[in-house]
Amino acid sequence: MTRIYVPCDSSALALGADALAEAIAAEAARRGIEIELVRNGSRGLLWLEPLVEVATAAGRIGYANIEASDVAALFDAGFVEGGEHARRVGVVDDIPYLKKQQRLTFARIGITDPLSIDDYAAHGGLEGLRNALQTDGDAACEALIESGLRGRGGAAFPAGIKWRTVRGAKAAQKYIVCNADEGDSGTFSDRLVMESDPYVLIEGMIIAGVVTGATVGYIYVRSEYPHSIATLEAAIAKARAAGWLGDSVLGSAHRFDLFVAKGAGAYVCGEETALLESLEGKRGIVRTKPPVPALVGLYGQPTVINNVITLATVPIIFARGAAFYKDFGMGRSRGTLPFQLAGNVKQGGLVELAFGVTLRELLYDYGGGTASGRPARAVQVGGPLGTYLPESQWDIPMDYEAYAAVGAVVGHGGLVVHDDTSNLAELAQYAMHFCALESCGKCTPCRIGSTRGVEVIARIRNGDTSTRQVQLLRDLCDTMVSGSLCAMGGMTPFPVLSALDHFPEDFGLANLDDSAPKAAAA
Repeated sequence: MTRIYVPCDSSALALGADALAEAIAAEAARRGIEIELVRNGSRGLLWLEPLVEVATAAGRIGYANIEASDVAALFDAGFVEGGEHARRVGVVDDIPYLKKQQRLTFARIGITDPLSIDDYAAHGGLEGLRNALQTDGDAACEALIESGLRGRGGAAFPAGIKWRTVRGAKAAQKYIVCNADEGDSGTFSDRLVMESDPYVLIEGMIIAGVVTGATVGYIYVRSEYPHSIATLEAAIAKARAAGWLGDSVLGSAHRFDLFVAKGAGAYVCGEETALLESLEGKRGIVRTKPPVPALVGLYGQPTVINNVITLATVPIIFARGAAFYKDFGMGRSRGTLPFQLAGNVKQGGLVELAFGVTLRELLYDYGGGTASGRPARAVQVGGPLGTYLPESQWDIPMDYEAYAAVGAVVGHGGLVVHDDTSNLAELAQYAMHFCALESCGKCTPCRIGSTRGVEVIARIRNGDTSTRQVQLLRDLCDTMVSGSLCAMGGMTPFPVLSALDHFPEDFGLANLDDSAPKAAAA
């Protein structure tokens, strides 16, 4: 019996994957061909979706951009045996975009049935958890520190130090909270994990609980991810039935249970303390720190808060060892990061590589240049509050410290490409407008600064390009960076200042005074 894979993640579903799967099953039945239809996750090659794969002796053969109306012709071409067809892309693992990657966290993505526990275990699942159960908690924290894993949500704080703090805290109850409120433009790596390999996130959270002494976990998912929520809830139910969760994790003395919480659609709830407020049923407003959540977090108890990718990376570190993971990357940026190519790019999708790759490599070797065919002009890295990098900065290695040195952020690894028709002044004005809309309103620099920022940029764009007006914008940005409670207001100036520094002509400025202060380093 031939096994045929049709992806079930949101990107494929948006392109008709459900109707495609039904058409393949119906056509096979009509022709009397026995098949096993597997709804796998996405490989992350989003420009090829829906990507149908057929298991053959030569490997899994892919057929790209398939619609339900193509199915009969596919069967005519013998695609069940991997036959030739105009949409055939060959062995999927050999596609250069995928073959050149270094997939660690995403090793199973698109390969397994997301809800099959047997599939997960057959591809290395639970090895990390079993090792963690046999490891002293203090030693486990030190191993995580040694691995170099830092928060993949953008803050880049060492995960092991956060775990060690929670482990050492004295409390009757501790929590593990996963920040899955993925709201940055051009980012989708969290969604791919939750929809395509939910068990790796579940395993990572259980390990965190075992190591720190936490017994309850919550995955806080943005409400705009209904398929992620449904997949996680189904996977958690199966994990609980299999003995991963509950009073005895895999038969051990450790207790841990896990639940999904749905966010209400506020961008600011991606900030960890606003997330905690929302999780407690309150309005999502940023808390003042200290105290830090590791000591006073959810319901006032010690809490580990990590991003999806951080927690999903934990199992391979505990399975293969800290030295294995640390061997990837550069400087203080160890391991890999899933870079997400979006915007005006020909081959959009997810690329997992070790830190050190350059923006130019990602844009051209993987992305294939712009979708419009026009010259690329700027790439925004790190979400809607990330800087716009001009071509002169595309050869800087992707490294937290190297980017910080030029006032940029790696962030969550999202890359949004703009060609030479983009107006960076308009985009800078939008960044301020976005902050004004999404600010929680607690601190004045963010709440008022963003509103004034929209007005000042509008005046400049309308012709008042005086030194006074430009300096006013820079002073306003400095106030927001220095005085905001969280990254919402503190980072909004990054896209504004980078646009002003590198693309002054879009503001109607012939040149800028070199003595004017530039974008502050992150």
